[in-house]
Amino acid sequence: MNQIIKTPLRNLGYDFIPQEFLPEGKDEYYLRNEQHKPVNAYRPLKLDEAEELKKNGNTSDDWNLVMVTDPFLPELIQQCKFFGLVRIGLLEPYYLEFHNLRRPVGLYNSNIISCDIGNNVVIDNVNFLSHYIIGNDVILINVSEIETTDHAKFGNGILKEGEPESLRIKLEVCNENGGRSIIPFDGMLPGDAWLFSRFRDDTDLQDKLGLFSDQEFDNRRGYYGTIGDRTVIKNCKIVKDVKIGTDAYLKGANKLKNLTIHSSALSKTQIGEGCELVNGIIGPGCRIFYGVKAVRFILASNSQLKYGARLINSYLGNNSTISCCEVLNSLIFPAHEQHHNNSFLCASMLMGQTNMAAGATIGSNHNSRGADGELIAGRGFWPGLCVSVKHNSRFASFIILAKGDYPAELDIPFPFSLVSNDASNNELVIMPAYWFMHNMYALARNAWKYGDRDKRLEKSQMLEYDYMAPDSVQEIAAGIEQLQLITARSWLRHRNHATISKEDFQVSHNIFSDEAALKKQGRQLLESNDPSLHSIPFIAEGVENSSRKVRILKLLKAYNIYRELIIHYAIQQIMVHVGTGYYNTLAAFQETLPENKKPESWVNAGGQLIRKSALDKLITGIHQDRIQSWNDIHHFYIAEAGSYPSDKLHHALDTLWIVHGISIRNINLVDFKELARQSIATAEWITKGIFNSRKKDYLNPFRKMVYENQEEMDQVIGKLEDNGFIKNQDALFGEYRSALQDQIQKWS
Repeated sequence: MNQIIKTPLRNLGYDFIPQEFLPEGKDEYYLRNEQHKPVNAYRPLKLDEAEELKKNGNTSDDWNLVMVTDPFLPELIQQCKFFGLVRIGLLEPYYLEFHNLRRPVGLYNSNIISCDIGNNVVIDNVNFLSHYIIGNDVILINVSEIETTDHAKFGNGILKEGEPESLRIKLEVCNENGGRSIIPFDGMLPGDAWLFSRFRDDTDLQDKLGLFSDQEFDNRRGYYGTIGDRTVIKNCKIVKDVKIGTDAYLKGANKLKNLTIHSSALSKTQIGEGCELVNGIIGPGCRIFYGVKAVRFILASNSQLKYGARLINSYLGNNSTISCCEVLNSLIFPAHEQHHNNSFLCASMLMGQTNMAAGATIGSNHNSRGADGELIAGRGFWPGLCVSVKHNSRFASFIILAKGDYPAELDIPFPFSLVSNDASNNELVIMPAYWFMHNMYALARNAWKYGDRDKRLEKSQMLEYDYMAPDSVQEIAAGIEQLQLITARSWLRHRNHATISKEDFQVSHNIFSDEAALKKQGRQLLESNDPSLHSIPFIAEGVENSSRKVRILKLLKAYNIYRELIIHYAIQQIMVHVGTGYYNTLAAFQETLPENKKPESWVNAGGQLIRKSALDKLITGIHQDRIQSWNDIHHFYIAEAGSYPSDKLHHALDTLWIVHGISIRNINLVDFKELARQSIATAEWITKGIFNSRKKDYLNPFRKMVYENQEEMDQVIGKLEDNGFIKNQDALFGEYRSALQDQIQKWS
């Protein structure tokens, strides 16, 4: 049966902190007094003021505990019941207006228990307002319950005094079985969530990260909930154990429990009708509307949940939008978009700039015997309409999946690929470098828009949005080697089917298992444009967990694009670097460069790209207690962001050396000019590709058929020649070409 506790009425509003948790010499208000230091001095009521309050229909268990400030106008408090120590700020004869809602300043028709109330607030028809510190110019209207318990954690995964470990709130990200659970805390960055969820075999690291989370907050009982200045809460039902910043707007929510809601005058957060949010942390500038359900979650700054979205056991990075659909047990880096009611995302780690199409089902575990699968996708993962992908799967950066039900686990190592399920031929088909061949407009525009939409006020992590960056470039370099292997094996397989001598067959058989020899053979074939390559199928291995063929389309063209991009990227980074200093000769620039070496490995830590060697040093620092808090880790992110441009340059030059055998440190001016010419040609080709891929939409007769004429089409979708993004890209190409030519002229 329900446990109904009966306590004398005189105790209502008192003993907020249980006696066993109250420090010696302290009263139950000691933490409240630490939290709230009012500008105006409080004083007890005068006898005539208390009498007037009674005449206005107000009651109190002890009028001596109702404190006010001067000047005090009793007529602005009507039909209220006070319990415990209530301190009321300045109330003046004004009305407050917000979004055409106008209400007089004062306290009306409310039950108020042990609260501090700021200046010129409106509190009207709040049935139960308990243990809150309320700022100035706040509006609270038609709320069933606003209360704080003595053990409130405000969404953080901490334990209060006397609580067992079983009560700790964790986010079970990346995996449904809880094996990658993280302890949420206010201020957790995407990189923190990533770091915490990985390296599960390093128990010392995990223990210390858990300790860092516990250290972020005080475990004493008795903290009050807070509502910041100018916040408006209207027509809500339950607000319990919630900490709210300034300038927030909460309207019509059903249940808000155990939350921190960040908001500020410059980055306002809004929560709307029918929402139910439990055990979460919400960053500044967020918008949550229309029936959203979120449980055990972190919503980073400037993100949106809309139209019945469900977000459970997940971290959603900055500048993201999820509407209508369901997301479970996922770690999502910044700039994620998911807009459709019938899409489903589960047990996945998406590394940013991702977009889920309607009907996509990512992370189904129906091919597994337990809830222990995972999916990892690099930046720019775009599963298309009605795509179904199984655990475990892994994808390189900027992969697009064509519509289809993919029957087996996938490991796609080629960045910028189109992946298709050819059910009619029972094959998996991959087109590497697809974006550069066929959809350059979408690739470039999305890189631009994510940067343009980054509205974070505090950029504690430097997020990379460019499609050419250390993560994708290292994948291109690895993809080049994989294409060499595939070419050699496919060529040898094709030869072995033909009539060859016994000696040639033995040579082919021996080389088939020697990867170094295969890569060399494949490189020779590809770079010589061997005529036989135009007539053989290219079959990959180890890409799909099945026995069917995995066919690579346009391999030779993709290979050449990959190699071309490596040169262009290196020259781009050189131009960025020389723009930060004065190098009057090529030799002066070369003197600043280290010897070439094997390119460093990079990791995507929550959207910030970091050298693996630097990450290893961070982890060693945590082990050796040189890094002792999450704040120390955040300083590491900032330091890495400071060195990122030079690290990026060195990685680009080392990759150029590995792929092409070209050392910028030792190159002569004539050869550098040739690389510059190639870079300009690549930039021009990319710029034309942006225009041409968009132009196709204007020439497609099936797109044009819904318009009466060209003029109507131009009015609806705009003229191609007026496209602002294309104009911007043309201008950027012109600037790049001029800057590079000027630099060559200077060095000449």
